[in-house]
Amino acid sequence: MSRFVDRVVLHLSAGDGGNGCASIHREKFKPLGGPDGGNGGHGGDIILEVSPQVHTLLDFHFRPHMKAQRGANGAGDHRNGARGQNLVLQVPAGTVVMSEQGEVLADMTTEGMRYIAAAGGHGGLGNAALASRARKAPGFALKGEPGERHDVILELKSMADVGLVGFPSAGKSSLVSALSAAKPKIADYPFTTLQPNLGVVNVGHDTFTIADVPGLIPGASEGKGLGLDFLRHIERTAVLAHVVDAATLESGRDPISDIEALEAELAAYQSALDADTGLGDLRDRPRVIILNKADVPEARELAEFVLEELQEKFGWPVFIISTVARQGLEPLKYKLMEIVAEHRRNRPKQKAEQRTIVRPKAVAGQREFVIEADPEIPGGFLVRSEKAERWIRQTDFENDEAIGYLGDRLAKLGVEEALAKAGAQEGCTVTIGELSFEWEPTTIAGVDTPLTGRGTDVRLERRERTSASERKRASQVRRGLIDEYDYGDGQVADRERWEG
Repeated sequence: MSRFVDRVVLHLSAGDGGNGCASIHREKFKPLGGPDGGNGGHGGDIILEVSPQVHTLLDFHFRPHMKAQRGANGAGDHRNGARGQNLVLQVPAGTVVMSEQGEVLADMTTEGMRYIAAAGGHGGLGNAALASRARKAPGFALKGEPGERHDVILELKSMADVGLVGFPSAGKSSLVSALSAAKPKIADYPFTTLQPNLGVVNVGHDTFTIADVPGLIPGASEGKGLGLDFLRHIERTAVLAHVVDAATLESGRDPISDIEALEAELAAYQSALDADTGLGDLRDRPRVIILNKADVPEARELAEFVLEELQEKFGWPVFIISTVARQGLEPLKYKLMEIVAEHRRNRPKQKAEQRTIVRPKAVAGQREFVIEADPEIPGGFLVRSEKAERWIRQTDFENDEAIGYLGDRLAKLGVEEALAKAGAQEGCTVTIGELSFEWEPTTIAGVDTPLTGRGTDVRLERRERTSASERKRASQVRRGLIDEYDYGDGQVADRERWEG
């Protein structure tokens, strides 16, 4: 017997983007033929897709960690890296995708619907794509961006038109079996059903689906019985049917008290729904009352006795049936079909383009960056910017030319000017994403700079660092080979001359 799993937590890691390549074209008689480094490939996405062949989330229960393929690195001769292969995960219809905070990201109800649960990282640009008038042969390339990494919660909510609720052993599974071709497990002890059973009911030329909810008892909202684990499967139903055991011998049990007790549990679950998927309108759903086991003489007598009282108290249609003797099923089927058909007519139609693919929400109307005071570092500043943080992730900080390129991009974005207006002082700590650095407003950025060797930037050269010739002269002075102040220009060494 297969397990039924209707809620899982997935740990997703989309593919990282490949790194760009810094390469110079070389051939005979063309030692420096220009930059020809290719771009890195994009990382693979993790996509959820509705499939009619999948009916449970069992596979994800045993394999919750998912990782997509990484993009390949670029190469010389303008060869771009291959894109990482997407990882497509098939889910059943009725799957709701939520964030860790409970925010609904996607409601997957239609066959073929797709949702990008984790987007792959963009590949880095090679130096051929970075060449410009100021940098004719860049000695650096951009690194690939990491893919998205986060957890999502999948909840399966059955796509049934009619939901059956009732005490254990009320005959819900028997009713599903009597109305449809489904063959659920049926036995004469409580909590026989440990997972929702779905069936398709044919009424003339129309059909509707029916599902039962296992073992709902008073106190379920506090964890008694099977708790409220399966109540999510009636959230999408058009009508709720109370299945009442009219033949029960338990003390304190009667049809009215049974219905009131279950309505109290549904109301307790209602509060959880209000902040869940927006389907929290169980109290407004149509109801019917089904008095079952009328094949027992005492049960039929009780059912007929309370029939009018139930109609007056609740105002819902009441049916007296026997699933064993197949009595009273036809009027029940047609009434349920009537309610379902009305629900379908009043339900707003979903546009086809909204069902094909679901993408993450676009962020529009936001400022490109925001400057804030750093609460942890006195005198420090935080730069909050999705674009700037992307640039930080793309930069190779072991390459001075790449760092200079980053400085130019930030200056053109307006970050340098905004920091000055915010009161930033030279040497203060500025944090962008995961990078903190000392701000140097005297370093020129955003303008054309003199060309230097590949991978270097004249603006980042350390003036206080001694050159090789200076270190050689200092060594000769220490060994007494030359005078400290004699520079070989024919003049007498003068200490005061060199102090200036």
